[in-house]
Formats: sequence, structure tokens, C-alpha cells
Amino acid sequence: MSISSPDTCISHNNNNLPNLSNKSNGMRGNKYNCNNSGTPRTRLERLLRERELRKFNKSLNDGETELSNNDSFSPDSFEAFSWFNDEESLETISANRCSTDGCERQDSRTSRERLLVVANRLPVSAVRRGVDSWHLEISVGGLVSALLGVKEFETRWIGWAGVNVPDEIGQRALIKALAEKRCIPVFLDEEIVHQYYNGYCNNILWPLFHYLGLPQEDRLATTRSFQSQFDAYKKANQMFAEVVKEHYVEGDVVWCHDYHLMFLPKCLKERNRKMKVGWFLHTPFPSSEIHRTLPSRSELLRSVLAADLVGFHTYDYARHFVSACTRILGLEGTPEGVEDQGRLTRVAAFPIGIDSDRFIRALELPQVQDHMKELKERFAGRKVMLGVDRLDMIKGIPQKILAFENFLEENPNWRDKVVLLQIAVPTRTDVPEYQKLTSQVHEIVGRINGRFGTLTAVPIHHLDRSLDFHALCALYAVTDVALVTSLRDGMNLVSYEFVACQASKKGVLILSEFAGAAQSLGAGAILVNPWNVTEVASSIGYALNMPADEREKRHHHNFVHVTTHTSQEWAATFVSELNDTIVEAQLRTRQIPPPLPIEVAVDRYAKSNNRLLILGFNATLTEPVDTLGRKGSQIKEMEPKLRPDLQEPLRKLCDDPKTTIVVLSGSDRSVLDDNFGDYSMWLAAENGMFLRATKGDWMTTMPENLNMEWVDSVKHVFEYFTERTPRSHFELRETSLIWNYKYADVEFGRLQARDLLQHLWTGPISNASLDVVQGSRSIEVRSVGVTKGAAIDRILGEIVHKKGMKEPIDYVLCIGHFLAKDEDIYTFFEPELPSEVPAPVRSHVTPPVRTSVSKLSTSRSLSREDRLKKHRPMPTIERSKSYHVNTDVFQSRVVDRMSLQEGSSVLDLQGDNYFSCSVARKRSNARYLLRSSDDVVKLLTELTNSWIDSMNTDGSTMEGN
Repeated sequence: MSISSPDTCISHNNNNLPNLSNKSNGMRGNKYNCNNSGTPRTRLERLLRERELRKFNKSLNDGETELSNNDSFSPDSFEAFSWFNDEESLETISANRCSTDGCERQDSRTSRERLLVVANRLPVSAVRRGVDSWHLEISVGGLVSALLGVKEFETRWIGWAGVNVPDEIGQRALIKALAEKRCIPVFLDEEIVHQYYNGYCNNILWPLFHYLGLPQEDRLATTRSFQSQFDAYKKANQMFAEVVKEHYVEGDVVWCHDYHLMFLPKCLKERNRKMKVGWFLHTPFPSSEIHRTLPSRSELLRSVLAADLVGFHTYDYARHFVSACTRILGLEGTPEGVEDQGRLTRVAAFPIGIDSDRFIRALELPQVQDHMKELKERFAGRKVMLGVDRLDMIKGIPQKILAFENFLEENPNWRDKVVLLQIAVPTRTDVPEYQKLTSQVHEIVGRINGRFGTLTAVPIHHLDRSLDFHALCALYAVTDVALVTSLRDGMNLVSYEFVACQASKKGVLILSEFAGAAQSLGAGAILVNPWNVTEVASSIGYALNMPADEREKRHHHNFVHVTTHTSQEWAATFVSELNDTIVEAQLRTRQIPPPLPIEVAVDRYAKSNNRLLILGFNATLTEPVDTLGRKGSQIKEMEPKLRPDLQEPLRKLCDDPKTTIVVLSGSDRSVLDDNFGDYSMWLAAENGMFLRATKGDWMTTMPENLNMEWVDSVKHVFEYFTERTPRSHFELRETSLIWNYKYADVEFGRLQARDLLQHLWTGPISNASLDVVQGSRSIEVRSVGVTKGAAIDRILGEIVHKKGMKEPIDYVLCIGHFLAKDEDIYTFFEPELPSEVPAPVRSHVTPPVRTSVSKLSTSRSLSREDRLKKHRPMPTIERSKSYHVNTDVFQSRVVDRMSLQEGSSVLDLQGDNYFSCSVARKRSNARYLLRSSDDVVKLLTELTNSWIDSMNTDGSTMEGN
């Protein structure tokens, strides 16, 4: 997943920006309001323009008053702890940042877009001082400082304040106090917090996402069951959604954060589909094999996919997410994200950074210089190694200390020349697993110090507490080697902070390959596998003995990255990408057929005199199946059955003398016989190559010269790949062969399909006149010209002849889940209009189209050369009394032939009386869209009721007469 964005243009009202001006006003535009000169038309142009714009704005702000160096600090900005003692409000910080230019955009603030940042915790901690009094402590690190750099938006924060406030007086007072900080609280009771936060978030999702697996039942005892925790999780997310809805104003951008709120995008979209929603995960996303163990796996994935943009720290995490969606949900993964029936959720990597300038400036402060002097004197003559971590299972602290012990064992000459300073910030001290980890670390440290220490010095200094910002910057600055041995980490910003403070020392960074930062700083750092203690020990020796020129080169590479990819740049990039994703989605939506206006279709049906209903079968009249083949879905799809709730509506519509129903399918004749043998309708099997009225015999509409000699060779290829692709199968029909790998492993099936196509093109069909039709997960080989659209003219002529129609057809309803190759049936009935006017947007009444059978096979074919140019019109129809269901023989026994009655009027169709509907395919040539077969049931039921009502009305009129 590359960081990409739609082909759109962004206009800004900054006249001082050289070569980036735009005549249009407003924040952002789209393809239709951009002018052609100087406007980015491609994605790359837009990204470059946005980058230059941010650099220019940054240069304008160089003289601004920045954040106070007394601000709080968090070594891992998105982890479960923070170090802060600063009470400066976000409002004050914002004022400081714009003080030098007279608070820029002050009078245009109301016109700026609002950014609603939704996170589990607000960037404040609230302490109650009285019935209606609250004291707020502000954390100005990580996400807060990152979003201060996005000046195009007016930011509001929504989240839990970290306290239980059961009384209304306290809630009103807290809301008022937080409003001054641009914060909006979500009130969660203790039970919800216990089940949602302590239970599902910290006991299930967090361990799973860090590859620690799901808890066993004994660990679930204190927080009940998976289901009760998940129910609380959903309820909490819905409570967040209600607060967002209450404060949402049209045009706002909503940015949801982290695994606590995976259900939130779906909740928001259900309340307002036009809402701009982005979601970002600050932890790793595990491989699909890990994620699939989660009981609520599918529901969480679909909830996240409701967002417009989904962001991760690294490409690996994004790839794992897309893989989970394809393997667990059966959706289509693309280079841009995940596609579900035409709707694309963009998935991209956005590596976060730090406010590097804050650390660089801090090194010049007197108090930091004093700390540095003190540390240099304290550890004079010794190399300083540093570790700064939360005391957590994923941080690899025991592995780090054991590797240091191994180094001391193998290198006795270094024992009195190096010291390891380990800052371990306590977290979740009430959890038994964390208490056990603390004891384990203390035991290892004590053993090593007792073994290698002296009366005057010990090799490890271990602190179970946090340091203030100034002391930490000083410690970073005097360190020779930083050691990060995370077993699994979303990013780990300690490595960034170390690099930012090393302009003078140019120390070496040893970094775990399992930390997200390894993908950004890997070229300048020494990457290690923390589980390999010997490798880490060897890397320590290499780092301590590294030549100065190599240290400088490594540091320069990392320093450039850290100072360029800042937290402000990260936030600005994500928000910009989200806006562009919305624009592209709007453009894509314009290409999607609109929903079928059922009331209009039913009304036109009732007013017409001779109706033709053409219905597909698979995925149109059948029950939906699980694409992954659970609960016997693969067997159900191989033996498709008519939906039970469609049987009665179809039977009644068949009884209507003014209505002709044709079921047109690619399925075998026996399948249609089994499902529709008792109905009075027409059946067209194998894409219309075989036709019969249910009261008559099958006839073939195949051209006389149709060559089927290729079948055996293609069949051998399909058999070969079916044997070697588990859960794939192929169908042998009289006019085509289909290999289906819908239920096979997604990646393996795709590779096998590519290999199969290569075998076909270089072998059996290299010189044959055949069409290879690729579905989403199927490959069909058929003779050229075998399509539903090519067959409909002959089918229609036979139906008119057999029924002896006296009136022309004045209403056509065509519904199906057809392959793109077969969508020529939708355009077959389209009235002749200028090609630049798409069918779905036609609003005027078109002139009637009158034609005859002869015209159907000649003039219409000429007007649609791309559709029928390879298909010779069929002057005769062959009628067959019997056929072999096993399709071993590809020639039906011909009993007799009957010529079509040319010249008889067939169609008198106005544009407003033609309804073509694609079922669940948003990329379609059809005029309208039906979301699923459930909508088909609703439509046919409405048509049935309309006909019954008209019958009752006619009966009443006759009685009155």
C-alpha cells in the first residue's frame, strides 16, 4: 500500500506561494472545478504540490513561538502511559503558535474545515475538586502536537476523560471545563469501562495485535466472556458515535484512532453516509492467520472498511490488513486498498514521526546542559548504553538485559568500560502478568550486577520510573548506543527521539526488526532479532567499536529522516489524503448506476400492455452464499436453488397473460429444468444457446457452423488445475467450460489462474476462435459470439413467434448479476441515444423504438458492432426433443427446423419503459443498481401486488357495469 491519493486538485488561498497559485477559491476542489493551467491533474502532481505547500507554510512559521520546552513528554506517544506535568491548555498553545503573524486566519476561522479527532482518551486528565469543579492536566505530546501542525483545520477532540462521572452536575461542569480546551467528553460507566477497555481492548485486541494470542479461559474470568466483552465494546463505540453525531457539522472530517474504536467507522456511516471518516491504527496489525483466530474477526474488519481511508504505520501492517480482508471476508484486494462491490476503501501506510525541533531546541536549554554535564561526569571513562521502554511484555526488556550479559561474558575487557541505563516506566501494575514481568526483570538485573559489578560501579542502572523531558533529552544526548529490542511494536518513537538528540554525539542505534521504526530507520540503524541473544550481543560489540566515519554516515541518514518525517507532516499527509479519497470516491460514485426507483418501475409496469421480464439466475434469484464456503456454501453454489420467497411472486407473474418471463442464465439446462420446470415461462440456458418454453422442448440457437473441437484440449487443462488447486472445480457445458476457484485460497488461486491462462494461450486455444471470459474468481472459455446479448435477438424472435404476440412489447425489465462480457444484453434494448449521454442520467422521454425481428438481427447488430460484430445472425432455430445432461456430446439431435417470421413488429419501447438492473455489481452498463437478491425479491413482490391490484380493479369495474 503506497501512500497515494486521488487524481484531484487542491486550491489554496495563499497568494504568496510561488508557482502554486490557483484562480479558484476555497479549500479544495475536484476535477470539475480545477482550471487547466498550473493545476495538478495527476496524483503525483498533487502530492508534490501539497509537499511544497507545507514546506512553504513551514518557512513562514519559522519565527513563530513554538511549544514551551516544559511541555510534557511521552516516549511512545500512543501507548498506554504518558509523562506530563504541564497544565498549559491547548488553546494557549494554539495562540502561541500563531502569535507572530497576528493569529493568522483569525477572522477566517469559521470558514476553516473542522477536524474531529476521536480517540479512546482525551489529551487531558480530569481530577474532580468539588461538586462542580474540575482540574485538568493537559498532555501536549504525540498526537496533540502532531495535529497542531494541520492549520487548515480547526481541531476538536472527542474521547473518554478517564473518570467516571455518574451525576449530571459533574458532567455539565466537566463539559464546560473541557470546552475551553476544545475537548468533548464521552461518559462511560464503570461496567462499560471494565468490559470494553480492560476487557476487550486490553485483554483481547491488544495481545492479539502484538502476536501474544488470545487469552485462555482462566484469564477471562475477571472480565467474563468474549461475547460479553465484545457487546460492551460495540456499545462503547456506539456511545462515541452518538457524541460525534451530536457535534458533527456537515463538511467535518472525522479521524478515528486505534484499536479501541474499530467499530466506530461503521457506526458513523450508518448515521450519516456522507460523513468523511478516516481510521488509523497505532499498533501492529497481525497477519491474517493470527487475526482469523478472533471470534469477531469479520465484524471488526467490515466495520473498519466502512471508513473512507484506513491508515497504518508501515506497509507490512497495511498488507496484513488487506490480506485479512481477502482471506477472511473474501473481498478483492487492490494496490490501493480493498474493494467491495465497486466501493473502494483506501488502505495506505503513514509512518508517524516526532516533533524533532522540540528535542533539538531543548538541547540548548541551560537546564538540559546542566543535566548533560552531570551525566558526563558521572559516567566519565565509560560508554553509555540506553534503553527507554514501558515495562511491558512486548518491549523485550529481559531479552535486552540477557544480551548485555552475554556481551559482558564474551568481552571481559568491556566490563568496566560500559554501562547500561534502563528506564522502565511501570504500566498496568495491577495486572498479574505485568507484576511477574517486573519481578523477572529485577531478578535478572540483580544477578548481572552481582556478577559483574564492583564496589564502585555496576554495569546496569535500572529505574522503575519515568524521567522529565529535560532529563530525558540530556540522557539521549550523552548516550553512545541506544538499544531498542521490542518483540513487537507499532512504531517505537524512542528511536526517533534518540536520533534527534544526537547531532553532537552521533551515537549508534540498535533497533529491533520487529519495531515499525525499522522500516524507516533501518538503513542507518543496526537491525537485530531480539530473540537471538547472541546476535544482539554481537551487535552491541559492533556498535561500541564502530569507526567514527561510519557512525556519522548512519546518523546522518536517520537524522534527515527524523527531521523530515515529523509528526506534523504525518498528520497533514493523512488528513490531506482523506480529503482526496473523498473526492475520488465521489467521482467513482458518479459512475455507479443509481438505485432502481422501484415505485417508478412498478408504475410503468402497471400502465404497459405487453411486458418482457428478463431475469438472470445465479446471485439474482438464488440465495446469497458465503464467498468463503462456510456452512456448505460451496455445495449450495454448485447446486443453485431458487429462493423460496421468490416462488410465489414468480408463479403469479407467470399467470399474467400480459407478462412474458425469460430466465436467462449461463447454467446448464438441467439446472433450469430442476428449478423452473413447474412455471409457465421461457428458459434460456448456457447464455441463451438453448431455449425452451417450460411446456415445450429444448431448442438450440447455436449457429450452424459453431466449432467445438477445442473442448477436449481445454478440458484437460481445466482438469489438471482442478486437481492441483484445492476447493476449485470446473463445469463442462455444451457451449463452454468454466474453471471456478472462488473457494480456493485467494493468493494461490490467483497464481493458479494466471498459470492456467498462460497454458491456454500458448496451447489449446492459441489458434482457436474463442473468448476467454475472466470473472472475479473464474475463467470461462466459450466460442466467439456466445453472449447473452448476442442470443437475445434470436430468443426474442422465437418467443414472439411461439406466443403469436398481437401487440408489440412496450415494457422491458432486465435484471441480472452478469459478467461484463454478457452485459451487452443491457445495451441491446437501449434506445438509440448519443453515446456521450449515459443511460442512468437520462431524464427526458425518448422516442419510441419500433423494430422487427429482421431488424433485431441486422440493423441493431450494425448499430452495436462491438457487441455483435463477430456473431452471424441466425436465420433458423433448431428444435431438439432430447439432450444429454452430462454434456459428453456437444450436438443436440435435430428434429426439425423452423424459419422465423420476419416483419412482425416486436418492440414499441420508450426509454422510460426500459429498466436494466445490475444486481450487486456497481461497475455495470446497466441503468440501475439493485444491492442484492433481497432487492430482487422486493421488486418482484411489488410487481406481483401491482398486477393483483389491477385484476381486482378490473373485476370491480366489470361488476359495476
